[in-house]
Amino acid sequence: MRLRRIEGQFRGLQRMVDEDKYCIDILTQVSAATSALKSFCLSLLEEHLAHCVAEAAQKGGPEAEAKVKEASDAIARLVRS
Repeated sequence: MRLRRIEGQFRGLQRMVDEDKYCIDILTQVSAATSALKSFCLSLLEEHLAHCVAEAAQKGGPEAEAKVKEASDAIARLVRS
C-alpha cells in the first residue's frame, strides 16, 4: 500500500515536470517523495531485523554473522543516502 502511494507521488512528479510547473513546487514534492521512500526503507529494515536477523541469531553460527553483516551494510547505505 505504501509503495503504491510512493509510486503515485513519482507519477505526480513526472506530470509536474511535463506541465512545466514551478521548480520550487517540484523540489518540494521531490523532498516529500524522498522522505516517504526513506520511511518505507526503515520499516522494511525493521521488519528484516525483527524476523530474518533475529531468527538467524537464535540459530547462531556463520548464518547469523552473515545476516548481521548484511543488515549492517544496509543501514550504512541508508545513512549515506
